[in-house]
Amino acid sequence: MSIVISKLPTKAPAGMTKKEGKQKTAKMAERISDLIRIMYANKKHSLLVVLQGMDSSGKDGVSRNVFSRVSPTMCSAYSFKKPTDEEFAHDFLWRVHKQTPAKGEVKIFVRSHYEDILIQRVHKWINKKTVDARIDAINAFERNLQLDNNTIVMKFFLNLSKRRQLEKLTERIEVPEKNFKHNDGDWEERKHWTKYMRAYQDAMNRSEIPWIPVPADDRWYRNYFVAEKVLKKLESLKESYPTFDKKPDIKLLGA
Repeated sequence: MSIVISKLPTKAPAGMTKKEGKQKTAKMAERISDLIRIMYANKKHSLLVVLQGMDSSGKDGVSRNVFSRVSPTMCSAYSFKKPTDEEFAHDFLWRVHKQTPAKGEVKIFVRSHYEDILIQRVHKWINKKTVDARIDAINAFERNLQLDNNTIVMKFFLNLSKRRQLEKLTERIEVPEKNFKHNDGDWEERKHWTKYMRAYQDAMNRSEIPWIPVPADDRWYRNYFVAEKVLKKLESLKESYPTFDKKPDIKLLGA
C-alpha cells in the first residue's frame, strides 16, 4: 500500500497517557538493551536504524530515549551533514558504507543516505535521472546489507506536523537552554515544506525495505512507538547467549 503523508497521523492516539507511555518506554529500553547485548554476544546480526524527518522532528530524542541503556561499545549514532570535499569527490554512498554496523552492533543514522535524494532534490541540485539512479543504488545498497551481513534495516520517518515544527523551532529561540539548537537554515528549509513532503513520499514509496511512519508531534509517544517496533524486531530473532559445546577444563587452564 502506498504511503500518503497527508493521511498519516502526527499525534498520539487516544487511550494512553503521557505518564504511562514514558513508563512503558523506559521498560522497553531496558529490554532492548538486554537483547542488543545478546545480539552482540552472538555476532550473527547487526541492526541499522535510520531516522529521517524534518528539522526538530526528534531524531536525537529518539536515539537518546530508545537506546539510552545500551552500552556505547555495542551501539553508536552517526549524523550525516553536508559532505566534505573528500566525500564530494566520491560516489554518494561512499561515506555511508563505512558507517554501517558490524555484526553484533547497532548503528543509528541521524539523517542518512536519503539526504542525497531529499535536500538535493528539493533544491534541484540533481535532476530526475540522478534521483532515479540514486534510488536504485540505495535499494541495492540496503539489499546488500541484509543479504551479505545479516543487517536488519529499520527505517523510521518521523512525521511531524508543520504546526508542531513551528512551535519547536520557536522554542529554540525563546527558551535559553534550547538556543544552542537554533539554526537559521532550519527556517529556510521550512519554506520548502511541500516540496520536502513530496520528496519524502516518493522516496518511501520506491523503497524496497518498507518505511515505518512515526507520529512525532508528541515526543513521549514518538519514543514509545519507535521503542515498541525495535523491541519486536529484536525479539523476533529469538536469540540467547551462546554457550560452550564443551566447557574448558579450568585445571588445564592453569587455575
